[in-house]
Amino acid sequence: MPALLELRNVTVMRGEQVALRRVDMRIERGERVCILGPNGCGKSTLIKTIARECYPLADDGSSMTILGNERWDVAELRKRLGIVTPDVVSACSTDATALEVALSGFFSSTRLFPHHGVVPELVARAHEALSRLGISHLAGRRVATLSSGEAKRALIARALVHRPETLLLDEPGSALDVGAQAQLWETMRSLARSGLGILLVTHHVSEIIPEIDRVILLQEGRVVADGPTEEMLTTESLELLFRVRAHLVRREGRFNLIF
Repeated sequence: MPALLELRNVTVMRGEQVALRRVDMRIERGERVCILGPNGCGKSTLIKTIARECYPLADDGSSMTILGNERWDVAELRKRLGIVTPDVVSACSTDATALEVALSGFFSSTRLFPHHGVVPELVARAHEALSRLGISHLAGRRVATLSSGEAKRALIARALVHRPETLLLDEPGSALDVGAQAQLWETMRSLARSGLGILLVTHHVSEIIPEIDRVILLQEGRVVADGPTEEMLTTESLELLFRVRAHLVRREGRFNLIF
């Protein structure tokens, strides 16, 4: 079967700057992978490239495929790959209810519009996604009235309505308080244990759940290391990655970097 994602010698520009430089990366379908790196290392550009918002330079020997295809209709791609990014979080209308936000995932929009054909089957699948995230009781609540953690789970439900093979999470714990982060961490674990592929992109070591099998370290637009989680997450490797003096602590399946 073709890989979920395969990049060969990929370079991506953001304006006049090189954001990704000759990146080679292959992620299989169903894998649970974390891409870890400091701010400015190219993580956001990588996500935008996967989501077809940015495109690689057309160089000889350079190629990029998603599920074996070089070209995708973006709406069709979003049925196969559920994406939750800060851009989606900020774009979704806070006037919408949690159910409406989930339903908007069927139309690749950030809210429902009169021309959207919302049929009973779609409503049932949206309720199913909300239930999977444990927020069925919030279906009729406006997102503006939800806690940050509840709103984030509504957006994950939006990404799950198509029953995608893989969920891509970009900095999922951003703007969440400690309690909401703990709930999200358990939600991510539950989704991973259900068999869903997870592609977690973050600069927070504490967001890496025990089900993540592989970590890719990204620095200055380059892949600097790639391997099993236990080998990649060491005090030495993270000090080099983030360029700080620190100590990695692991307790009850959770990683923390202490400065």
